[in-house]
Amino acid sequence: HAVFNSTQKARGLGDFRKIPNGVNGIEERMHVVWETMVNSGLLTPMDYVRVTSTAAAQIFNIYPRKGHLAPGSDADVIVFDPSEKHVLSASTHHSRMDTNVYEGMEITGRVVATVSRGRLLWESGKLYAEPGTGRYIPLPTGGPLFDGLAKNYESEFIPQRYGPTPVQRGAASEAHKNEL
Repeated sequence: HAVFNSTQKARGLGDFRKIPNGVNGIEERMHVVWETMVNSGLLTPMDYVRVTSTAAAQIFNIYPRKGHLAPGSDADVIVFDPSEKHVLSASTHHSRMDTNVYEGMEITGRVVATVSRGRLLWESGKLYAEPGTGRYIPLPTGGPLFDGLAKNYESEFIPQRYGPTPVQRGAASEAHKNEL
């Protein structure tokens, strides 16, 4: 989530390499995933919870502190109405952006409330959070996502030393050219 408004993006009109990278989408993320994955039948509602909460927390190495409903965990909870219809637009989102990458996308399903640490923070389009109520969550390094990568890294990504590679010369080389 690194947004630039249309004036900032216009800097690249003559040269696309000068367009600042980034679009909005953090506010729309839960709705777009529901529409494109659950409403299409690619995910079940339970898979939606796993993908957007549990798996996300595991990827960022903060599970079970986040992404898990249990004593000692600090999960935020949403109330989701799977039948509420709405249209994504720059005119209705809460960002200061004058554009929306999902402009005009019709969605069925909407977050109607958010509860964090026992407090109602969001309900029916109104934000109740006060400045300073959020908390920084440090992300530890080396989560489970990287365990598998580390095990295979040397064998798959670092070229192995084999010694000199034989080069065929003469008649064998000419025969190989004809095969190509």
